[in-house]
Amino acid sequence: MASALFMVFEWGVDSVVFMLLWINGPFGGGKTQTAFELRRRLVGSVVCDPEQVGFGLHRMMPASLRGDFQDYPSWRQGVFEVLDHVLREHDGVVITPMTVVDPRYFAETVGRLREAGHDVRHFALLAERETVLNRLRDRGLGIAPVLGLVGQGDRPLRGEQFAVDKLDYCLAQLSRPEFGEHIRTDTTAVTAVADRIADMAGLTLVPDTDSRIRGRLRRMAVTIRHARR
Repeated sequence: MASALFMVFEWGVDSVVFMLLWINGPFGGGKTQTAFELRRRLVGSVVCDPEQVGFGLHRMMPASLRGDFQDYPSWRQGVFEVLDHVLREHDGVVITPMTVVDPRYFAETVGRLREAGHDVRHFALLAERETVLNRLRDRGLGIAPVLGLVGQGDRPLRGEQFAVDKLDYCLAQLSRPEFGEHIRTDTTAVTAVADRIADMAGLTLVPDTDSRIRGRLRRMAVTIRHARR
């Protein structure tokens, strides 16, 4: 906790505002895995996922009316209000994994939080197109190679059509300077990406003591718990 405290500043008289780590990147780019690796090794931190606000909005309306929930002003407002509240009340670093590539929406979420006085550190995880596609295939929990033997290697991508359709646009947008800091992840393990983010933010993580197998099982568990609904 002490490593986080030196990155905060006082808001008013009685409140202390902690850092927000916003992990951006294309859909399937490793944001959620990185966020939960940071939470695992950063004492007192919490993950706040803005997708949950969008899922709630979708559940309030019939399927025929559901679109990209980021297009709803209520989503952007809700994300700002929830994160603003958590940052003021939670006693630790807040980690937010969320793809936001529209500059207007970025301004209404990340930008507004900064304007409110919060210490927001933004990181965009970037990788080659094929790297991201392989990660989307891997959401099928390793069955893609098996399906490849029968000519169905891309079958896992069928359930990720939204992510595939948005991939090129996301990579192009996130490469722009206003979406820095940029972190290339093509050949970098999740643990190393988390280490780099913590280092850039001036935070100290506890050592990673996972074996290779345990780490793989942990990431599979994160994938299962946080698969797109």
